[in-house]
This record gives sequence, structure tokens and C-alpha cells, in this order.
Amino acid sequence: MRLGINLGYWGAGMDADNLAVAQEADRLGYSVCWAAEAYGSDAPTVLSWVAAQTERIDVGSAIFQIPARTPAMTAMTAATLDSLSGGRFRLGLGVSGPQVSEGWYGVKFDKPLARTREYVDIVRKAMSRERLSHEGEHWTLPLPGGPGKALKLTVHPVRERIPLYIAAIGPKNLEQTGEIADGALLIFPSAAHLEDTALRHIRAGRVKAGRTMDGFDVCPTVPLAVGEDVDALADLFRPYTALYVGGMGSRKQNFYNRLAQRMGYEKEAAEIQDKYLAGDKDGAAAAIPRELIDSTTLLGSVERIADRMQAYAAAGVTTLTLAPAGFTLDERVAALRAGVEALERAGLAQ
Repeated sequence: MRLGINLGYWGAGMDADNLAVAQEADRLGYSVCWAAEAYGSDAPTVLSWVAAQTERIDVGSAIFQIPARTPAMTAMTAATLDSLSGGRFRLGLGVSGPQVSEGWYGVKFDKPLARTREYVDIVRKAMSRERLSHEGEHWTLPLPGGPGKALKLTVHPVRERIPLYIAAIGPKNLEQTGEIADGALLIFPSAAHLEDTALRHIRAGRVKAGRTMDGFDVCPTVPLAVGEDVDALADLFRPYTALYVGGMGSRKQNFYNRLAQRMGYEKEAAEIQDKYLAGDKDGAAAAIPRELIDSTTLLGSVERIADRMQAYAAAGVTTLTLAPAGFTLDERVAALRAGVEALERAGLAQ
């Protein structure tokens, strides 16, 4: 099992520290550094900055939002980043959510599965340097009846095939991800529930495409906090979990809330959402079961974290992406080093 690092969103006041964290992850042998975007910092700019100041670590988008860019633009960005980084780019895509898609980008959040499939098809065609033509429900290239012509990408990516990941939560999206992508970006992963909530759906998609799980990268992001007081460490992540389970998306379209329900927390997920949407964020955080936090994070001593890493590897995780917690750079770097130590103690280092 490999380790990755997730820097999250830029602009939260820790930008200089984030670069130092990425550089330390590079030095320690982490395989990939992911950066996110929502409606603040954009991921390509961050990734180009990190790639320019690291040597070996891959840089990946977790995610480029599909409503933010045309598929051809995404192919251009991916090819450029792969070229500038010397073949170290991984392309992660996702549809975002209805509030961001419609409120920020002005793109209707409809038929997300069909839109993703079509988007991936166009991106792959463009990155393969075919002359780009496409007739679909969401995109037609070139536009008919006008001066447009089928063009091909002028940039040569370093690799023939840039790895393409999809951020997926729901069963149908997970199955499609297994069918059309090279990896899955997962969130709130519980090792005990991973087969039922994710892997069986991904595997079904692989079978549909005539493939096995060999070479497919199962890549969940897991917050990491090192220390002896597990209860106190779990409390650090209550606001984070409450935001996603309670307040991300709308009442009818909260993918994270549905995931918590599929993990067996139906009643608790409803209470968390009710409190959060009513403005009681503290109450929502307090309503989160400790086990939900503990099972979807890496908390405690290096030995305890090593045991949890073994469980993730046994469940089918191939790249475990860590989001190291800490109030200072030194604390975050220490967590990075503890992650490597735990991986070695677990006998999983490659």
C-alpha cells in the first residue's frame, strides 16, 4: 500500500506550510500530493506551484470540478501539468454538488452519471491526441453548421496515458468509476464497511468493462492525528464530519449523509443533518457517534495507526491518502513522519 498526502483547499491561512508539507512528503517517499478546489482556490495553479518545487512526488487533482471546465480545457490542463512535472500528474475529476455547480458555475446539476461518462470520453480522446469530434447529449464537437473544425491537442503529455480518477460516493457512480476510470477517490472510508459501501460496486464496474481490480487504484482520503488521547483526537474532527454529513449539499442531495446511512448510522445521520441545517452546528458535532469518526480516520499512537493501516490494506485500499492534522507546521510534519513509521510497522511499505 502506498501513501499520499491531501493538502485540501488553498487560501485557508496555511499556504506556506502546505508547500513545506508537500516537500516533506516528497522527501519521505509519499507517492502523490493531491489538491482540491471548490469555490476558492483552483487546483491547477496549486499543483503547478507544488510540482515546480518538488522532485519525485506525483501531483493530483482531487478534484477538478466537471462543471468548471469544458472537457477539452481539462485535457489541455492535464497535458500541460504532465509535461511541466515530468510525467507526475494524476487527473482526478468529480461533478461537485448541486449548490456549487448551479450556484457558482451556473451549470445545471442534472444527469451527473451521463455527464461524467461523456466528459471522460472527450478528455481521453483529447489527451490521446486524436482529432477531437464528439456527438453526445451534453457536448457536440465541433459545433454543427459553423466554422469549427476537429482539432487535435498540440501538447505532448509525457505519458501515453495519464491516470484518471473519479471522486465517487454513491453506488451507481462507484460502479461507473470502476468501468471507465483508473482509480477512485473516496472519502469517509471505514475499513469495516469499505467492501459493502464501495468496493463491490467498483468491482461490478470493472467486470462490466471486462477488467479485474488489478491496476485499479483505490484511493481514500483519511484524516490523521497522532497522540495518546483518542477521544480528544476524535473531537478535533467533529466540526469536519458535521459539515459534510450535516451541511454539505442540500437536505435532499447530501451524498455524505447517505454514505453515513449506508454505514449503519441512519438515525444519527438524520439528527446531525437536522441540527446542522437548523443552525445548531455545535449540536450537530456533538451528535456524531465517536465510532463514526474513529472508523473513518487514523487516530492514536503509531502502533494503533499501523493496525488501522493493515485493516485498510486488507479491505483493498492501494493508496491511502493522509490529511495530517496539526495546528503548526511542526505538528503536521510530525504526523507525516508518523504515517511513514506506521506503514513500516504494519509491514506495508513498498
